[in-house]
Amino acid sequence: MLGVALVALVLYVDWTSLAQNFAKGDVADKALPELFTIALRNTLIYTIGGFVLAFVLGLIFALMRISPVRPYRWIATVYIEIFRGLPALLIFLLITFLPLALPGFEVPGGTYGQGILGLGLVGAAYQAEVFRAGLQAVPKGQTEAARSLGMSAARAQFTVVIPQAIRIVIPPTTNQFVSLLKDSSLVLFLGVSGQYVELAKFGNDLASQYANATPIMVSGLTYLIVTVPLGYLAARLEKRKGSGR
Repeated sequence: MLGVALVALVLYVDWTSLAQNFAKGDVADKALPELFTIALRNTLIYTIGGFVLAFVLGLIFALMRISPVRPYRWIATVYIEIFRGLPALLIFLLITFLPLALPGFEVPGGTYGQGILGLGLVGAAYQAEVFRAGLQAVPKGQTEAARSLGMSAARAQFTVVIPQAIRIVIPPTTNQFVSLLKDSSLVLFLGVSGQYVELAKFGNDLASQYANATPIMVSGLTYLIVTVPLGYLAARLEKRKGSGR
């Protein structure tokens, strides 16, 4: 049945028209230089900045989530549930209204700062749960051993528990980076243009300019060039982690 469907698809599709609209060589050539010097560069800036912010905030909220202090747990839980429950697109749209809601307030870093803030706020909610699982996976005996050596609770946490937890969560954190890289396409809803465009916005703008979908296809392939190796790396790390148990 599948073979018949594939044969019908091959016979039905106008391959010449498909190539002209989705894989036109001269349009791809015009897109390539700025694809790497502007779009991919900006995508990496938004993603890496958002990842760093998500990593730091995620660790803080994870520590608050497992804290014996009840208000800390409440604050962390509310944050995580809200930012995991809301669509990421809604967060980016709300960021565009910050200057109206808070007159005189400007996100540091301008357009780059807005994109990084959006990705960081969304990513922190998921990263916090990743860290929480890692922190709880570290045997309690490690903390007890550190405390028996005279370490304070804070020092035991930061020098013994957290380093081990970070090693445990490397595979899911790599997947989190890939998710942020794909979510960086939401930056286009901040109304970015010119030197601030990322891959999705870049491909969409050029597709409109040339009335051709080739730039979108080229942008999509660029995403895959980055995300597929990272996904493979995460799978290898996860496999190595599993075999090491």
